[in-house]
Amino acid sequence: MTDSDAQVPDAFRAAIDAVRGAPSRPELTVGTIAAPAGLAPFSVALAADVRPSAHATDSLLGTGRFVLLHDPESPSAWGGAWRVVAYAQAPLETDIGMDPFVADVAWSWLTDALDARGARYRTASGTATKAISTGYGELAGQGDGAELELRASWSPVDTAFEAHVGAWADLLCLLAGLPPTTDGVSLLSARRSARE
Repeated sequence: MTDSDAQVPDAFRAAIDAVRGAPSRPELTVGTIAAPAGLAPFSVALAADVRPSAHATDSLLGTGRFVLLHDPESPSAWGGAWRVVAYAQAPLETDIGMDPFVADVAWSWLTDALDARGARYRTASGTATKAISTGYGELAGQGDGAELELRASWSPVDTAFEAHVGAWADLLCLLAGLPPTTDGVSLLSARRSARE
């Protein structure tokens, strides 16, 4: 929370419980982290890593952040009093990273996961970034590598925040190459590996 407990609206207290109590996928290690300051009067944040990592360092298999923002003034850009800011990143096989449609697939995974979880939302926006890297000098032995990163935000239409957390967790698992757990979300048939 970004304000003193005495000033926290009841609606946000309930939202904190919903976000922190949302069921997690067994493939993820999820925990509460400090929310970024200055984005909204009230915020709560989660971090997740694809096992086996903990939150001290990001997992080589995939990592993500979920932030729920609340502004009782309902900023016009949000279209309401709530906004989710989400981040998910995972390594890819280099040939998959070079696919011109992989960013489009990542965005569709997010919207499909939201729809499959019944997470109602509006004003979604975001970026999908793919990066290809080649090691040189002391890092030449690592060879080529690729990663995909999705940064997105959207405004929940209702207070079913567990569904939004679940969709974000599904997205992170899909980026890491893990199978979906809900109907309506398809998996890109591809191997993923972390660079050594």
